[in-house]
Amino acid sequence: MDDLTKANLKALAGARSFERGLGYLDAVSGVEVGDGWVTASVHGTERYEVELTLDAPGGLGGECDCPYGMEGNFCKHLVALGLTVLAQRENLLRQRKAARHRTEDLYSWLSALSKDELLALVREQVGEDRQLRRRLELRAATARGDHAGVRARIRELLDVSRFAQYGYVEYADARAYADQAGQAVSAIGALTGAGRAADAIELTREAMRLLAGAAESVDDSDGWLGQVGADLANAHLEACRSARPDPEELAHWLVGQALDDGLTDIDPLDYEDILGDAGMTVLRKLVVEAWRDNRAGWAEKYLMERLAKAGGDIDTVIAVHAADLTPNGHTHLVIARELDTARRPDEALSWAERGLREAPDLAAVDTALVDHVCERYTQADRLPDAVALRRDHFGARRSLLAYQQLRAAARAAGCWPAERAGALALLRADAERRRHGGYGGSVLVDALLDDKDAAAAWQAATDIGADDRQWLTLADQVRADRPSDALDVYLRLTEPLTTQTGNAVYEQFVGLLLSIRDCHGHLGTPDSFTAYVAALRASQRRKRNLMRLMDAQGL
Repeated sequence: MDDLTKANLKALAGARSFERGLGYLDAVSGVEVGDGWVTASVHGTERYEVELTLDAPGGLGGECDCPYGMEGNFCKHLVALGLTVLAQRENLLRQRKAARHRTEDLYSWLSALSKDELLALVREQVGEDRQLRRRLELRAATARGDHAGVRARIRELLDVSRFAQYGYVEYADARAYADQAGQAVSAIGALTGAGRAADAIELTREAMRLLAGAAESVDDSDGWLGQVGADLANAHLEACRSARPDPEELAHWLVGQALDDGLTDIDPLDYEDILGDAGMTVLRKLVVEAWRDNRAGWAEKYLMERLAKAGGDIDTVIAVHAADLTPNGHTHLVIARELDTARRPDEALSWAERGLREAPDLAAVDTALVDHVCERYTQADRLPDAVALRRDHFGARRSLLAYQQLRAAARAAGCWPAERAGALALLRADAERRRHGGYGGSVLVDALLDDKDAAAAWQAATDIGADDRQWLTLADQVRADRPSDALDVYLRLTEPLTTQTGNAVYEQFVGLLLSIRDCHGHLGTPDSFTAYVAALRASQRRKRNLMRLMDAQGL
């Protein structure tokens, strides 16, 4: 209980989620307190079920079935519940004590019942709760060794028909189906625990096939079925550790499962101790054969790479990637990084440079590859080579980012003035083509603005054209020195907003008004601004949110 503090909630959630949680305090309902846990519903985009654990071994924790919480994060809904509980701390202590007493009373009462009374109680509950009935039927079939009965129950648990409408399980019912499917996983684990691991292996594999088929009919946006698949994989691994199946048969099944585009991800290397030397030999042979048959297959490449890395065989890793090179140089970069990690820098750079040479179009090459090569050139004090590559890349892309990267490399090499002149000439030619084509805006204006050359940027915008974003940036930069020019820009940008609505528009509108006021201040014409605002207020008076924003800024 001592772990439940505002500081701990903020530490678990992070500042952003904590602040957002403050807005959900009124959305918490149905708070139920147990001995060590608190549950509630929190209404957000949907209604989410939230549980705080107060005395877990690792301290304060919690779970929420919202998408963010499902990823293992301490979400804003958990923050809201935690803050709600803190606001009622004295009540919480009393409720926890009462919950503890209720639990003790329940166990004491159950312990005092006779066998017949307990049976009558269980029968009553089984008659009222179909889920409980299914779980107990499955346990009974497992206990009496009824393999056919267990299989039938598992098939029922993985059948989507009870949840499907028109053959499809909608998002709202996906979790309920996943919870039911999870009971199949529990039953398989119970088989292993009861000494029937061989049966568990067989049923796990069948369950994986059924789950993969069911997934095609379920809206699993929150990943519930993915978790069931992961649990099945763990159940299969544990069953194999217990039963020690035939290594060769297991190797064949593992490779087939890994190559199958199913829901359950299984890493064959997790089974290395079960397969032993003989099984691993078969596994490697099967993986190599699969890769040779389909060297571009994602699963085949992944398996080959996993085996090669596990064995420290960097050359095989390189061969796997080299067999399926992408035209944009990304695979060359992957190879270069692998070789760098293996401390083979010369080969790494050679592969990276090859990626640049073989790319059919430098404009389409993976920019990370260009960055990688330039970084290696800089580290080797090959600054002219870095500048040359940045120049070629800029010439192909002609983007602001490529311009900035050329500038950084050229400044490091002490040759920026000459490089800048050439780069700006290319951008000016592009801008002229855009102007003749009827397009506004240009990288030239952005580049000059990024160079903090406002005068040249303004001239380029005047001569060749600029879009509204660029004109606004220009006006902001020259406002103090050229208030009249800046004022013309602000007035032009403000005019179309007078016919639009929405809080985002109003915020932009008020921002422009503040800039207009500043221009009139520089020009010494405050009365003109007062008259302008008065006319605006008269024409926009029905926009209440706009009026409030203007009042807040003294406009």
